[in-house]
Amino acid sequence: MRRVVITGMGVISPIGNNQIDFFNNLMAGNSGIRKISSNFLNQLSVKIAAEVDFESSAFFQKKQLGFLDRTSQFALAAASQAWKDSGISLSDSEKLRSGVAIGTSMGGASTIEETYTQLYQKNIGRVKPFTVLRAMSNASASHISIEYGLKGPCLSFSVACSSSSVAIGEAYRMIKDGYTDVMVAGGAEALLTYGVMKAWESLGILAVEDKDNPSASCKPFSKDRSGFVLGEGAAIFVMEELNRAIKRNARIYGEMAGYSSTADTYHITKPSLEGQAHTIFSSLESASMIPDDIDYINAHGTATELNDIVETKAIKKVFGDKAYSIPVSSTKSMHGHMMGATGAVELLASVLAIKNQAIPPTANLLLKDPECDLDYVPIKGRTGVKVRAVMSNSFAFGGTNAILIVRNYE
Repeated sequence: MRRVVITGMGVISPIGNNQIDFFNNLMAGNSGIRKISSNFLNQLSVKIAAEVDFESSAFFQKKQLGFLDRTSQFALAAASQAWKDSGISLSDSEKLRSGVAIGTSMGGASTIEETYTQLYQKNIGRVKPFTVLRAMSNASASHISIEYGLKGPCLSFSVACSSSSVAIGEAYRMIKDGYTDVMVAGGAEALLTYGVMKAWESLGILAVEDKDNPSASCKPFSKDRSGFVLGEGAAIFVMEELNRAIKRNARIYGEMAGYSSTADTYHITKPSLEGQAHTIFSSLESASMIPDDIDYINAHGTATELNDIVETKAIKKVFGDKAYSIPVSSTKSMHGHMMGATGAVELLASVLAIKNQAIPPTANLLLKDPECDLDYVPIKGRTGVKVRAVMSNSFAFGGTNAILIVRNYE
């Protein structure tokens, strides 16, 4: 049986644009949530988001930027980190068996909004010639494929909040089943535009700003939570067939052990307890694991009442009494909900938990919801703990769930 390992990782996030800063801020409970810097701030009711501090000119030449939406910029920057981190080098023949899988929920949202603003608000009848190329949802995957000459499958997945988890899971399957030997996989999202934020406002599920401390506005599993906070960013992984990685003496962060993607068939927005429990169970089955094998769960944990309670019940339904002794946390409390990039960023947090034998916290959890009664690792992370295997949950609008399991490679 072919085994799949992670040999490179990169991240662009509101709490750090590299692995070290990202995980250090997670462990300290430092939040990247703040008032957004955009000029449309005063036109919003919800004025906070988890915004990335990203200067595009530091990563790309002006000529390149004409082709790149902010989403693709994040994806390429994170992929560059991951590629360098992996130390990988591919021959021409190896590139034929190497591919890309990237998740994003809305693709080039900022390009689309800019174009519509010019057309309908400013009455500018001519749009920029590369608009379609910047806006298309497969742009990030295509740019990564071109950058590294990867001539195998070049795939894009759009499954709302599960997009990047599905991308990583399907990349894992492609290597495991022998279709490819190397995959660059992950997700990217940049949705902090006026139109997108107004659309989310209208759903009434964005968090109310904490007046005393805006950075503490996202409070998963807390009695005083008020909703989730939008974020942006990217996380990209280099994944390889195990024997190939061993042969080149690659550093191995962890082994992909299991993956499950299922549909609730219940409701377009409301989560299903049975659906989530089924996905958790089937991911364990995929990994040939039992509940005792999991040492940490990175929860979907959006800080909406319904999601937090349903996810808690789903974990208890599958894990039974073991659920109370497994550390669970929602890192969205610090990096926000990145939609299509969320699963990848949370998997990166989970893999770093294995690497560092440390568990990131659920920030801002001061007033625990009695219905959310698991060990949610409040406020600050835990060090000196044993982390052999981790589970990362993604539960999306549309009822598409995806769970990834990674274990320590020995």
